[in-house]
Amino acid sequence: MTTATTPHTTTSKPFSVDLPEAFTPEWSRLDGITVDGTTVTVDPGQYFFRYESPSWLLVDWELVRSELLGAKETDEQAVEQRALEFVKAHGQVTHDPAKVLEVGYQVAAHLFRDEYLNIPGLDVTERELKALREATTIMALNRVETDGHISNVGSCWFFPVATSVVFGFDEDEARKVDELYHGGWFNETRRRESVLAHAALGGRLVHGCQASADMAGGCVLAYGTDLDGFRRELDSMRHDWMDKVAAMGRR
Repeated sequence: MTTATTPHTTTSKPFSVDLPEAFTPEWSRLDGITVDGTTVTVDPGQYFFRYESPSWLLVDWELVRSELLGAKETDEQAVEQRALEFVKAHGQVTHDPAKVLEVGYQVAAHLFRDEYLNIPGLDVTERELKALREATTIMALNRVETDGHISNVGSCWFFPVATSVVFGFDEDEARKVDELYHGGWFNETRRRESVLAHAALGGRLVHGCQASADMAGGCVLAYGTDLDGFRRELDSMRHDWMDKVAAMGRR
């Protein structure tokens, strides 16, 4: 397992992507992120706490949208198995982080779409959905190796803290956003939808939180990843990383 902290960060150049939606300018409060309308620029040397493996497994979003999102679970195939087989059949490795942000946005825009504003019981606002779309787009850059080692992690991993810096959420609002992100735990239809959509990012969403929303974020992990190793490493580092993100909001 790699133990170096940031072997690639200092030599990686900033990258930019143009997205369909204008991002909130205050993302620039976080180290390494610059926003100019629909253009988001990330400087790896400033943004990441750890950037060891700048490669990602992606599946074309249009292929996921047209051939996977409508898949139904049967008594012979769970949605997780369908998603795994789809990733194995169509996944391609990329070293282009801008492409990762493009696909991350497509997944986020689908999962946190505005129609949720009209669903009874969710009690979600347009601002909260926007925060989730933008944060989870950037979260796509995170990476965990199959042995559970966290190889890429930036401030948006801890999106409840990051969105508090960007959107000025108080603690109650941050926890509400955290709970909305974890909504798949409480609604089976949305959980299945999340499983299928995250195939575009090469795996499944694994939540950092345990029994309650504790701001630990989450990451898309490859199927078969050592979850115990992942939990141990996240638990050993997350408070230090979260404190660093929170400090960006106090400058």
